[in-house]
Amino acid sequence: MKNNSAMKKAIQYTILVAFLVIASVTCLKAQPPHPNQTSGGGAVTGGRIGDAPAGAPIGSGTIILTLLAAAYGGKKVYNLRKEEKE
Repeated sequence: MKNNSAMKKAIQYTILVAFLVIASVTCLKAQPPHPNQTSGGGAVTGGRIGDAPAGAPIGSGTIILTLLAAAYGGKKVYNLRKEEKE
């Protein structure tokens, strides 16, 4: 019984994290571009002198950190199950 409840909790947490990741990626993509920024995301054109450049893109960094966190969590769950069997 103990293994079943731990498995259910792990599945629930995985679904929750997947939902949050999908929601955050969707929200990041839904943001309109900066008015002075080109579609390439690199150069700022048409800005006035003294304007701050557009912010750096954080989408790929967020995805990488999320994947690393998921891998770390998966490893922890694997180790816990391995210890329970012993």
